[in-house]
Amino acid sequence: MLENFSFRTIAEYLPLFGQGLVTTVWLSALSFIGALVVGIVLCAANLQRAWMFRAPAKAYIDAVRATPLLAQLYFLYFGLPRLGFVLPELVVGILALSLNSGAYVAEIIRAGILSIPRGQVEASVASGMTYAQRMRLVILPQAFKVTIPPLLGQAIVLVKDSALLSLISVAELTRAGQLLASDRFMPAEGFITIAAFYLLLYYGLKGLAVLSSRWLGTAGARI
Repeated sequence: MLENFSFRTIAEYLPLFGQGLVTTVWLSALSFIGALVVGIVLCAANLQRAWMFRAPAKAYIDAVRATPLLAQLYFLYFGLPRLGFVLPELVVGILALSLNSGAYVAEIIRAGILSIPRGQVEASVASGMTYAQRMRLVILPQAFKVTIPPLLGQAIVLVKDSALLSLISVAELTRAGQLLASDRFMPAEGFITIAAFYLLLYYGLKGLAVLSSRWLGTAGARI
């Protein structure tokens, strides 16, 4: 089956794949940081008792989770210029990944906070702790321990989702495979190489998830 498979062509394009890999890693890292910021804000709003904070956060989370990332990416890419905001493709891609993944991160953090036994919260209230003290000393340390593995799982999803940025001409890993396929008419070489690089990224992040589970003393999540 591989008698016509050209490893030499792949070797010629390795510098391009290397550049695409580096771009994928750093744009995914920036997008995940943005997703954490968005997720924390959404989670804080969603946990408020006042409906004016909770309702918009819940509506945003439901809307993002119910629509495809591709539709959100195209909405930002074609919609923002209509509103007068012309941004580089890379910025639009990072923004789309951050806003999309932030909705999932918000639910992960919220689940971690709500997993804390109610008795501990009531005990901290009875001891006279303020809301900030309860969050800092009782709730967040335990929630942090619970949420790290699923957050790393979400990071894996974000890295794979970054492949969609090739559709708006961002020079990441998938775009490198597309260029090989179109230049040499070798789709097998291009996309199998892409898959191999994404597999390496997957196992790297999965290893971090397993190590974090052991370090934090939690059961390893199946990712």
